[in-house]
Amino acid sequence: MASDIIPAERIEGMILQLRGQKVMLDRDLATLYGVETKALKRAVKRNATRFPDDFMFVMSQDELTEWRRQFGTTNSERMGLRYPPMAFTEQGVAMLSGVLNSERAIAVNIAIMRTFARLRHILASHADLARKLDDLEKKYDKQFRVVFDALRELMTPPEPPSKQIGFGVRERQAKYQTKRKKKS
Repeated sequence: MASDIIPAERIEGMILQLRGQKVMLDRDLATLYGVETKALKRAVKRNATRFPDDFMFVMSQDELTEWRRQFGTTNSERMGLRYPPMAFTEQGVAMLSGVLNSERAIAVNIAIMRTFARLRHILASHADLARKLDDLEKKYDKQFRVVFDALRELMTPPEPPSKQIGFGVRERQAKYQTKRKKKS
């Protein structure tokens, strides 16, 4: 039911890393819940005791500037926002379902909690794999160093290739000059 409402990939794209925690911003949560951001903020402020600092925090101006810079958006001081965004940790997102108290909020929260759990599982499996690889590397000597290095290289995500925009003028000039010399 909850997975029918919102695909996990969409939720994953909304999870950010701030202050060493995985969080979701108020505007993204409002979109998922189908409410206005100001209505979500109002509900949170009315129930402030349910949202301690480890459940929800307001982004500082420096965090907001850095976050906006990553996406290449406006450089203005307020950046089109009347109030700085609220960032909700996993526990804060869970608390929102009780505050908003609608069928959609419950279904959306289930989908979000499953996504957080899946991300934790993926991170744990990568950490476990790296730990096992280190143990094997310590156990076997230099004869397998090449294999371990190759495995580590396969575990790191590839960097996206940089594409050249336009065409190579120098290549065309060199080709043209070569043709002229052959004709002479």
